Amino acid sequence: MSTHPTAVRPASVLEAFRRTAATAPDDVVLRFLGHDLTAAEVDRRSDALAAALRADGLAVGDRVALYLQNDPQYVVALLAAWKAGAIAVAVNPMLTAREVRLILDDSGARVLVALEELHRAHGAAAVDGSTVTTVVTTDPFSDAPDHRPAGAVVGTPDGAVDLDALVAAHDGATVPEHVPAPDDTAMLTYTSGTTGRPKGARNTHANVVRGGIAYRDWYGITAPGGVLGIAPLFHVTGLSGHIAAALVSGVPLVLTHRFEPGVVLDAIRTTRPTFTVAAISALMALCRADPDARTTFASFTAIASGGAPIAPAVVEEFESATGHYVHNAYGMTETTSPTHAVPLGERAPVDPRSGALAVGKPVPDCATRIDAPDDSGIGELLVSGGRIVPGYWERPDETAAAITDGWLRTGDVGVVDDDGWFYVVDRKKDMIVASGYKVWPRDVEDVLLSHPAVADAAVVGVPDERRGETVKAVVAFRPGTVDPPTPETLIAWSKERMAAYKYPRIVEVVPEIPKTATGKILRRALRGETP
Repeated sequence: MSTHPTAVRPASVLEAFRRTAATAPDDVVLRFLGHDLTAAEVDRRSDALAAALRADGLAVGDRVALYLQNDPQYVVALLAAWKAGAIAVAVNPMLTAREVRLILDDSGARVLVALEELHRAHGAAAVDGSTVTTVVTTDPFSDAPDHRPAGAVVGTPDGAVDLDALVAAHDGATVPEHVPAPDDTAMLTYTSGTTGRPKGARNTHANVVRGGIAYRDWYGITAPGGVLGIAPLFHVTGLSGHIAAALVSGVPLVLTHRFEPGVVLDAIRTTRPTFTVAAISALMALCRADPDARTTFASFTAIASGGAPIAPAVVEEFESATGHYVHNAYGMTETTSPTHAVPLGERAPVDPRSGALAVGKPVPDCATRIDAPDDSGIGELLVSGGRIVPGYWERPDETAAAITDGWLRTGDVGVVDDDGWFYVVDRKKDMIVASGYKVWPRDVEDVLLSHPAVADAAVVGVPDERRGETVKAVVAFRPGTVDPPTPETLIAWSKERMAAYKYPRIVEVVPEIPKTATGKILRRALRGETP
């Protein structure tokens, strides 16, 4: 593990970027589908956009919503918002008009920066009657026109102004330098909403820069190198593990608009990044799509995965295909991730009681304890430290329920071993009680994933008259599987490999497990519940 004892520790990501722009203006900071942007170019564009927004009435503390994909415009707009003293609001590009409107209303956003296609499809309806007074739209392929999909509709929608036109009109303009205080909110990062109405976590400037430094120091991200941006930038992993990590490390961030395995693999081959963090499902999609994965992935010095549990069998498959060990990591929206990670040079052990792969050891500036109700040592994972958000946007009751004396209740059930390795057994709310026995979905899923035909698996509890709850497994088979097992065969196979109260009584085969953009299983959907 590299600790970078002499590395600069900026007070904010904006400060880190300003330093690069001032001292190394010709350094490439963004790489997008064959087009590179230097620090000077990004600085000039974000200056111009900040000046344009200020001229339009944007004030310090106002909110700027970003409804974009993994494009250079996301980083430009984010830096522009911070330069103007505004708070950025992350909006999932998969959300529909109703869902976008919920975030706009909750945040009170004054500006919406959106992709042209997203604004046509959902944004226009979302902003009608909202607090938004200014809409800025952009063509994501303006810097890489050769990659624009055939038949794509290009042009500024009605009621919006083009981002490039704004930048051109204010080219060379600046705003009075705004230096954010550490406790100022940098980003409202909304929870996925899979457990209820989304709420905005207040990731401060101190939270975000500490998250980037944690990735830099733990995984040894140094120049020359590059960070491959696989995770969505609207998610805290994209904010902390991609944007912040790259900018505080002084290395380029490689972006590919959307996650398409073929496009991402081409980007790896041409840009030779050295680090990435992504959901394990994305990493597996890449290695399974590349027959020469060892050559493709040869430039990497560290690969991490967070956002969803990882089965030991999947880690082994990825390492066999690429030659790289996946370093498990753990964090949350509210922790500006990560809080735990597997150090470089070490391999995560497997908990003999639950079969869970360790999520790692606490990273610097993170304290952890297990709130165990009995002598089993198993209980809710609580974390504190410099990356814990101060609370939720205008939600004092929910803040008080989640954070007490600086300790965040994660809702995850965990355990720590004598060597300091932490294991997350499962989500507290996802525990299944069958005939009085506790069943953790991950325990069953890990067994199912060891079956040669199973590519993915998810386990939920469903009502049962006799057992109270019973175990239901939903599985997806590997592409090209010849003579796949029947549900009955899988039930019998599972029965041979786990305790009688654990094995699934119901198995459903589906083409794909429903998940969030960051790889978390949508268990509510599998149980047939409505959001």
